[in-house]
Amino acid sequence: MSMKIRKTEIPEVDRIVNDIRNMKVRGALNIAIVATKTMKEVIESGYGNTEEIILKLKDAGEKLRSSRPTAVSLPNSIDYVLYLAEKRKNLNPDIFKKELIGEIDKFIKNMENALERIAEIGSKIVNNNDVILTHCNSDTVIAILRKAWKKGRRFSVIVTETRPRLQGHITVKKLLDDGIPVTLIVDSAVCLTMYTKKVDKVLVGADAVCVNGDIVNKIGTSQIALCAKENGVKFIVAVESIKFSPQSMMGGAIEIEERSPSEVIDRGKLKGVKIYNPAFDITDADKIDMIITEFGIMPPEAVYQVVREKFSWEF
Repeated sequence: MSMKIRKTEIPEVDRIVNDIRNMKVRGALNIAIVATKTMKEVIESGYGNTEEIILKLKDAGEKLRSSRPTAVSLPNSIDYVLYLAEKRKNLNPDIFKKELIGEIDKFIKNMENALERIAEIGSKIVNNNDVILTHCNSDTVIAILRKAWKKGRRFSVIVTETRPRLQGHITVKKLLDDGIPVTLIVDSAVCLTMYTKKVDKVLVGADAVCVNGDIVNKIGTSQIALCAKENGVKFIVAVESIKFSPQSMMGGAIEIEERSPSEVIDRGKLKGVKIYNPAFDITDADKIDMIITEFGIMPPEAVYQVVREKFSWEF
């Protein structure tokens, strides 16, 4: 007979959930790393037998998973920690905690190393005098541009404001801090800008990648991809493999998060209007020229094989 353990409130988990939900913690990779570190803290502070600790982990995982439904890196990291825990469920608590914490530390390090590896690989596609357009705020994209700049490549970047939360402003500030020339445009100016400014490449991140090569990224990305296709501009995605969706292998759909209407407009100014505020959209694989990952540069159709190999424990 299995034990029934009352769910325990874990203040640190609740705080992190709120921080992710309110975008104090943002960026799909950063969300995954923070969530994994939070799961590690649950293990470190856990008491009782191994079964009780695993139940606390599952409770924490449920809460964390609910904070951002579209960022696939979040459930991927949670599921991997739970997988590691289940593999060791027959160990005594002290050995269980020691082995699990060691494996989690390696997992976190691998995620951090993935960003460095992508920056090195991606920097090679940036040429002197390139005009690169990016959307939203991607730590992966910024890492690539910084690495290329440090290698002596000289180029300029066009950044969309990325309404309604204006994450593009964050990108502008970070690039300016590195001395990289930046032009800020409104989202609706993308198509004209590609034509008049002779954009060479579009470089964006992604919050999720499906096995068929479709990506989920900040709202507006799919329209930029369409403009790029129309203007013969390469559309490049830089993304860590932790954001690949094993659920899509089995037909699972990625939920598109819809955020508060208050991000768009003060309803007191336009009473009675309905607000639709999706945070992400889907860009079809046929609009994507290449995907840069820690494993190298690949076409969208190669994602299927990576998911089969990397997430074999899911199936």
